Amino acid sequence: MTRKANIQDLDQLTELFDQYVVFYKSPSNYEKHYAFLKERLENNEAIVFVACDDANPDKIIGFALNYITFSSLALNKIIILNDLFVDISARKKGIGEKLILETVALAKEIGSHTIRLRTAKNNTAAQKLYHKMGFVREDYLYSYDLTVS
Repeated sequence: MTRKANIQDLDQLTELFDQYVVFYKSPSNYEKHYAFLKERLENNEAIVFVACDDANPDKIIGFALNYITFSSLALNKIIILNDLFVDISARKKGIGEKLILETVALAKEIGSHTIRLRTAKNNTAAQKLYHKMGFVREDYLYSYDLTVS
């Protein structure tokens, strides 16, 4: 089962988010991640979908964290599927696909024609899922980041 996350999900969501961050080689920091997610949810700055274990509906086993923004070229809203993670014990069961489908439904609901994401070059498992779901890897544009200190 998938559904929109709420503030009561913060503890379990933070545990999974912390695992996600560690997967991408950043340090674990439960308190900092909890505060970050709490602020996003309370301020309606992100839409988070969670997947629950069918055998235990109170247990969250995955999440998709989405931000709605705009594209000047498309002259429309776009969704940034910023974070997608499924607990290692629940992988290969279609959970990631279900979470992406929730994001697709959100895009249709708000009239967006684009869902954008980034993933690590070595995250081939995720890349296979994205290709299966119809995502097309962009070869025309480069992605740049600037760290401001």
